[in-house]
Amino acid sequence: MAGKFELKTAKSGQFHFNLLAANGQVILQSEMYESKTSALNGIASIQKNAADGAKYDRLASKSAKPYFVLKAGNHQVIGQSQQYESEAGRDNGIESVKKNAPEAEVVDLTT
Repeated sequence: MAGKFELKTAKSGQFHFNLLAANGQVILQSEMYESKTSALNGIASIQKNAADGAKYDRLASKSAKPYFVLKAGNHQVIGQSQQYESEAGRDNGIESVKKNAPEAEVVDLTT
């Protein structure tokens, strides 16, 4: 099974999505979008930019836990990871996004 994007509606009525690895684990999550079309454009941007290692910023939280963000060509953040216990875990997460995102199917759970 390949990775997939799950598109969802929040209680606020806004849209967001998660990228799941083949094992079902969330490896990237989006911001909130006002419209479904904007969220779908966000997914397309992740699919386009995921393979480019230069588009990832490797960061650390206030509690020093590693995580990453994926940026579009305009330097806007288009997805963020969970916090990891190690830099190696974060780097494995980046590789998983690179592998799964470009061909991931979109599962619309908004209806």
